[in-house]
Amino acid sequence: MGHPPWLVHLDSCPSTNTWALQHLDDLRHGSAVFTRRQSAGRGREGRSWLAPAGTLTASLVLDAPITLQRPLALAAGLACIHALSDLAPALADGLAIKWPNDVLLHDRKLAGILCEGSGQRMVVGIGLNLAAELPADLPATSVHLHAPPPDDLVLLDRLRGYLLEAAGLCALRGLEPLLPQLRARDALLGRSLTIATRTGQLEGQGGGIDEQGHLLLIVPAGGIASVEAGHIVAW
Repeated sequence: MGHPPWLVHLDSCPSTNTWALQHLDDLRHGSAVFTRRQSAGRGREGRSWLAPAGTLTASLVLDAPITLQRPLALAAGLACIHALSDLAPALADGLAIKWPNDVLLHDRKLAGILCEGSGQRMVVGIGLNLAAELPADLPATSVHLHAPPPDDLVLLDRLRGYLLEAAGLCALRGLEPLLPQLRARDALLGRSLTIATRTGQLEGQGGGIDEQGHLLLIVPAGGIASVEAGHIVAW
């Protein structure tokens, strides 16, 4: 059986995001670049992304402005949660979003998301541990440790559908329609946080996510800080 027209299936590549960005002019809205062998995946801020065998690695192309980069990273996290909840319902209660771009399962990293692009085109990269054997010292987990993993292409198809729907909402109204879902899945809500930002370290309590995809932090002195970008040091 052939692949659907929206799928670009590569035998191997260094990074599906890099490949998609290099071929962006040839890829339509909704296209997905997929491989089972990725050798040089990338994460936020130039970090490397480990993608052992058993990892779903794919990049989805969207007609969306770069201004939606943060909202779409969170929307992609929700798409992962919805798709996994459909196909592996035993996982549903343990799935959560960790701002700015991780999906957790029982407080351990299950998936990472990287949004890149320019102008009016966006590439949403997703790495999700389905049946990956991970180092014991890595604070991560894999679907197969908790439930039978779904077929990777079936999962990608389901995930893609949810992401396209969310991208349409974000294009019209930003994150606002998705905020109730994000709040219900927010792993940092109400937790004591330490966040490293470009201007220094912040401490406070997780107060949710706003319409721009910024983290809201209830600071000890009172009031709420809106954190546009940063790294969660402790939570």
